[in-house]
Amino acid sequence: MTNSNKINRLALVTGASSGIGLHYATQLAKDYHTDLLLVSNQEEELNAVAEKLAKEYNVKTIARYADLSKQDAAEELYQFCIDNQLEIDILINNAGVFFFNPYVETSMHRIELMLNLHMVTVAKLCRLFGEDMCRRGSGYILNMSSMSAWMAMPGIQTYNATKAFIYNFSKSLWYEFKPKGVGVTVMTPGAVDTGLFGLSDKWRKFAVAVHVSIPPEKLVRRALKKMFKKKKSDMPGVINHLCTPLLKHMPDWLVFLAIKLVGKFQK
Repeated sequence: MTNSNKINRLALVTGASSGIGLHYATQLAKDYHTDLLLVSNQEEELNAVAEKLAKEYNVKTIARYADLSKQDAAEELYQFCIDNQLEIDILINNAGVFFFNPYVETSMHRIELMLNLHMVTVAKLCRLFGEDMCRRGSGYILNMSSMSAWMAMPGIQTYNATKAFIYNFSKSLWYEFKPKGVGVTVMTPGAVDTGLFGLSDKWRKFAVAVHVSIPPEKLVRRALKKMFKKKKSDMPGVINHLCTPLLKHMPDWLVFLAIKLVGKFQK
């Protein structure tokens, strides 16, 4: 733990050691001078990130190693905050995993991991920290969904179902929490230029060039602005808005074609 003499808002960011979560942590420290409780299952990388952000931006950072796919992970994290008198002003539920597999070829462990990480832990963290925020009459919650929430796509059946949960759950909470002064924002980006989806460097560059994929720093910048304005939901990219109605009504032949093509774009 590193200390700062200034009293700032405290943000809890999950999945903060890499990818989009790292960008959330960095921009909160850099642009909003927010103290950080950084949570990840990558202990070495997490400690390095916490130390780096504290030194560069003069904020207080706390690195908390945790496996958020555990059934009681949310309760343990909340108790850690209680024990250390940490009042969370901003909750960013970013931690996530992705895999492309036929359902019957996916291990029970991986299915359970995704369900717990994307739904159970997110719902519990919103419940625990949301109650405190509502009692204080202030706070911000940002949950990460995906355009895949509207897709019936074999291979990512568990992923898109959990993202649909996050989307509808978050929008419902917005109505409950808004009268109490707490914002709940859900982001539904399309492809993001990280290593999460396993695309080759060639296809990652191409996707960004044609605006199918968005750089993570651009996504995070937009998401934080929407969160602090307490917007209900947001989807970056004109192309994504145009494609969403099509995703809801994809013909079966196109779905089967997508299954055949998807392997060509992965490493």
